[in-house]
Amino acid sequence: MDFNVKKLASDAGVFFTRAVQFTEEKLGQAEKTELDAHLENLLARADSTKNWTEKIFRQTEVLLQPNPIDHTGARIEEFLFEKLDRKLPSRTTNGELLGQYMLEAANDFGPGSPYGSTLIKVGESQRRLGGAEREFMHTSAINFLTPLRNFLEGDWRTISKERRLLQNRRLDLDACKARLKKAKAAEAKAAAMPDFQETRPRNYVLSASASALWSEEVDKAEHELRVAQTEFDRQAEVTRLLLEGISSTHVHHLRCLHEFVEAQATYYAQCHQYMQDLQKQLGSANGESFPNTFGVNTNTGAPASPSAAATLPVIPTPGGTGANSLEPDTLKIEEVQPPATGTRKAKVLYDYDAADTSELSLLADELITVYTVPGMDPDWLIGERGNQKGKVPVTYLELLS
Repeated sequence: MDFNVKKLASDAGVFFTRAVQFTEEKLGQAEKTELDAHLENLLARADSTKNWTEKIFRQTEVLLQPNPIDHTGARIEEFLFEKLDRKLPSRTTNGELLGQYMLEAANDFGPGSPYGSTLIKVGESQRRLGGAEREFMHTSAINFLTPLRNFLEGDWRTISKERRLLQNRRLDLDACKARLKKAKAAEAKAAAMPDFQETRPRNYVLSASASALWSEEVDKAEHELRVAQTEFDRQAEVTRLLLEGISSTHVHHLRCLHEFVEAQATYYAQCHQYMQDLQKQLGSANGESFPNTFGVNTNTGAPASPSAAATLPVIPTPGGTGANSLEPDTLKIEEVQPPATGTRKAKVLYDYDAADTSELSLLADELITVYTVPGMDPDWLIGERGNQKGKVPVTYLELLS
């Protein structure tokens, strides 16, 4: 019990000394030992690494789990399973859940009906999309999120602990410097006080005794300063070695970032393939290509869809033998004649530079006359401006009534 009380008193004294030193430094009343420039740069680099790693980690979590409520619940579930030392069960994605609802609705409406059969096709595709999303989330969590989390919860905590210890060692060192400075000043003052002509021996003895005491105090302060300097240098070296390890952390995180990009590219490629397959299935079921149901937005200036071109008048061309006889690659602009009626005005949304002589360059906000011809790519129209004529992209136009 006596030992614990002494240790508690000693720790309290050290804490008080550090607090006084820190306060005097902030008030400009005490000198502060500055770290070398290399160590300061390492500290700044480590802080930057920690801050950006934390932001990237949090935002990647949001990307993989967009819903904040679901995200919080998922984190709690992961925490509980981790504490129970049990494997986290596979979580159903939103796409898989949507696909399940569509399949159940198809069974209710009748799989043989047009709506039911389409629900089955779309539902299966949604389930495949959800499965690809789940695989992407799983791969990203292992290859990207886990290394970032390990750095924040492991390496950075160790670095922070050693930095706090370095700060304490520096405060102890500066406190020892201040104590030695005061002891030397008191010793010099005491040494100047004895008067060898003093007729009262008692005063002379007291002065000599005080000078000897301050001399002992100086020796003690110098010894404490040497010990504090050694501990500070040792701790500075330990902290420097840990901070230099940030370079290795960057290399590791770079490799993890490449793996994350590969997983994301694979995921989007799978989604694109699944949607292309779905469009083919729906197109073959309807006997035609899957239509685009989005019309032309004439209010917001958004790019028009290819379906808008289908609403324009179609005119025959000289020497044509059918709708498929005139392909985009063989279209001769100079042979195309505008229809007698049915041409439309269009406002140009963006500047466009013609890629070849068959195209017409455009300037934003100008008005041109447009029409289409059989067999032409639905993403393009024939545009006229005065005596100039050429193909123009639909997405650069706002069709006017």
